Amino acid sequence: MLAPPGGGKGTQGVRIADELGIEHISSGELLRAAVAADTPVGRQVAEYMAAGRLAPDAVVTAAVTPVLEALDGYVLDGYPRTRVQAEGLEFDVVFYLDVPDAVITERLLARGRADDAEDVILERIRQYESDTAPLVAYYEDLGVLVRIDGDRPMDAVTAELFENLAIRD
Repeated sequence: MLAPPGGGKGTQGVRIADELGIEHISSGELLRAAVAADTPVGRQVAEYMAAGRLAPDAVVTAAVTPVLEALDGYVLDGYPRTRVQAEGLEFDVVFYLDVPDAVITERLLARGRADDAEDVILERIRQYESDTAPLVAYYEDLGVLVRIDGDRPMDAVTAELFENLAIRD
């Protein structure tokens, strides 16, 4: 699942995984769990989080790769975040939830979380545009990208995701 922050990839990823009986893997959840468990990777992630920075590709990959290798099927949310992280990974389908920046900002502000201040949101969108948005063209070139209008009711987005999965079977 590719989408900007607040684009619905977690919500839709869980729905797909539940329906298909496979795992929903959130890189953010994996990283937070590694921090909580005080693993070596978790300690590295904690240092970056304390500095308000994203963990580098190698650290994130070290946290995610062992989990993916143990599974036959999964819905991946938040990883890969960069082209470097994407190298060597093969996917049956990559859904891109296309949501305008103004809608993203509105959704994130509505959550009311402490880290969802408007200046932080704008920086997260900027970081997404810089690091992750290029993956849209990358997966399009590989022929696995499916664009979905993510600025619709959740159930309408879910229905279109499943329609596209049925076509690919």
